[in-house]
Amino acid sequence: MKIDARSLSRVTQNPGAWRVILLHGEDTGMIYEHAQNATRQVAGSVDDPFLVAVLDKSVHDRLEEEAAALSLMGGRRVVRVREAGDTLLKAVTALLEMKTDTLVVLEAPGLPSRSRLRALIEKHPDCASLGCYPEEGRSLEATITRILAQHKINIDRDALHWLTGQLSADRVAARSEVEKLAVYAADTGKLTLHDIQACIGDAASVSAEDAAFAATTGRRAEADLATERALAEGTNCVSLARAFLSHLHRLQRVQAAIREGANRADALKLLRPPVFFKRTADFNRSLDVWSLPALAEALRETQALELACKQTGAPDQLLCKRYVATLAARAAQAARRR
Repeated sequence: MKIDARSLSRVTQNPGAWRVILLHGEDTGMIYEHAQNATRQVAGSVDDPFLVAVLDKSVHDRLEEEAAALSLMGGRRVVRVREAGDTLLKAVTALLEMKTDTLVVLEAPGLPSRSRLRALIEKHPDCASLGCYPEEGRSLEATITRILAQHKINIDRDALHWLTGQLSADRVAARSEVEKLAVYAADTGKLTLHDIQACIGDAASVSAEDAAFAATTGRRAEADLATERALAEGTNCVSLARAFLSHLHRLQRVQAAIREGANRADALKLLRPPVFFKRTADFNRSLDVWSLPALAEALRETQALELACKQTGAPDQLLCKRYVATLAARAAQAARRR
């Protein structure tokens, strides 16, 4: 059965009568987290040798044997299968015909939509197929708020918006940053924008922001260096593209307000979160360079970059570097014409 993304957490936190749960998609961190949750809910632990079996690709041939095994200590067993794919189709079909209550969790990052294994799971009433894709926007904000609430930490709206734009697309990496913030705010029970920027200001995501500011002011060498640093520090290309999208959208909003008659100072006050004071000068330089039509074109190109980076096998790092170089060159040319 194909499960809607909004019900994903509910299913893995309460596996119920499912016999097989298939976790597929681009976010390997989310796949791992939900596999852990489902295993813990059924077996009470993720590493009980009597109740949990973990099969790597080299031992996939043991799936039927492990699924049919009985627990010596009582309780429901869980078999986790890493790197699952269509080679398991025959074994999964066979185990679904068995009389066993073992829960099988298939971890299949990158499994294509045309997969025969995925088709089997989506059609079977005793199986759940869950897509695990990077969270963004309100979905990511809800996850951040939920994690912090578990630690009894409140977060300001401006801080939440800024943090959402900085976090890695990978679920485990993002959760790690949020957990670090929870520890940071344990004494006060509250997180402000200043707190978050002080705590994660040296993260790879800030290098992506450095690249965006340098590129839109025409500083090609600095933009290239910041891009290389962001990629080396673990920022994936989709996150890099989103950092540029966020920056360009903010420039567009200010330029639109100015066109409607606001002065620049008032237009800048509309931004939430506000421009970090150390970046105000660069933000103003970018406003001097980029017109509304130019920003609209840059946004279309950035959206195209994000889409291209999501394609399997795409030379994403090369695409990002070429995009940054082109954007910086365009800004430098516009600055010279002023």
